Amino acid sequence: MKKGKYKRMETVATLKTLKDELSQREKTMFSPFATLSESGARRKKDAREQTDYRLAFSIDADRILHSLAYTRYIDKTQVFYLIKNDHITHRVLHVQLVSKIARTIGRFLRLNEDLLEAIALGHDIGHPPFGHDGESFLSELCQENGIGAFHHNLQSFQFLDRLENKGKGWSLCLQTLDGIVCHDGETHNRRLAPETDKTFQRLEADMRLKKNAKSASEPADKSPVKALLTPMTMEGCVVRMADTIGYVGRDMEDAIRLKIIKRSDLPAQAVDILGETNGSIVFNLVTDIIKTSYEKDYIAFGPEYSAALKLLKDFSLERIYFNKEAKKHYAAIKALYRSLFERLLGDIEKNNHSSPIYTEFLDGLSPEYIDSHANAEITRDFIAGMTDQYFLRQFPEHMRPKPIVK
Repeated sequence: MKKGKYKRMETVATLKTLKDELSQREKTMFSPFATLSESGARRKKDAREQTDYRLAFSIDADRILHSLAYTRYIDKTQVFYLIKNDHITHRVLHVQLVSKIARTIGRFLRLNEDLLEAIALGHDIGHPPFGHDGESFLSELCQENGIGAFHHNLQSFQFLDRLENKGKGWSLCLQTLDGIVCHDGETHNRRLAPETDKTFQRLEADMRLKKNAKSASEPADKSPVKALLTPMTMEGCVVRMADTIGYVGRDMEDAIRLKIIKRSDLPAQAVDILGETNGSIVFNLVTDIIKTSYEKDYIAFGPEYSAALKLLKDFSLERIYFNKEAKKHYAAIKALYRSLFERLLGDIEKNNHSSPIYTEFLDGLSPEYIDSHANAEITRDFIAGMTDQYFLRQFPEHMRPKPIVK
């Protein structure tokens, strides 16, 4: 046997030994309620994984991080759009904050940090241009065209499972995809216990139910379907809580920076418990979750902290998210959404192969994706994947709303 070949075989054996040791360490160090990497379930056996030294959820996190959809986070609205201010949060920063918060909680609760990272990195990949307003506009158009309501978490599944890798998907683990689909950070939960008996079939059935039953534009807490989507792992429950922690204080700071609210406007009862800055809010909520959830089979806030968080979320809903100052371009963007959806859908129906939906989206996608999706679904997927600026570039300059300088 040649020396080089022997060396490679020796290296592979060493890496397999190290992987086995990592798996064994999880069994020793993790909480009994944590998700072991060896339980990662894929629809099909992944031949590459058999020779990979990374654990299952680490592979998922890497696939998400290197996906095209992840790259587009950089120019996706978090809350405030068409505002020129370099310190306003964009989606990519929110995702990084959620990942860090979730891994901090997970470290103290002895959960699987690879799974936490994978879920957190992928949870908002399905957000369309211009944040939740864009989600509402696109949902209305989707329902008009008979393909059900649009929800960004279901679209995250769509991108990662059906669109990435040229339409073949990334073959992520069930636990990762479930955490992404069930993150629903807008829903307020004091306590979450995982529903552990899920399969791919159950997850897809839940997604169909949600898509066909409720509009994304309606408040999350009023949706009985959303309440059904409980994560199957403790890690998924943590990310759902971390999503809320990641946005509530940060959105408040952005609103103060833009002079939409003043710090003195914050509800006193919430400030007394959580503090009045993003840093104190994150620290106090993370500390409370760790103390309340330690060695439990659920993830929870203490009653006092949960009530304070709910108060702050209700305040933000009324004073920030529905504030007219924050929605100056609402009507203009809504009109552009309708115009673009109808134009692109018409291009598919007319086989207009010079359209960007062909040249910049369908070109190179697998026949399986094209054959299994209706024209309106293809249009939805193309628009949902756009960055804010790419969306605007689909129109002549005179039609594009001008950013406000703040």
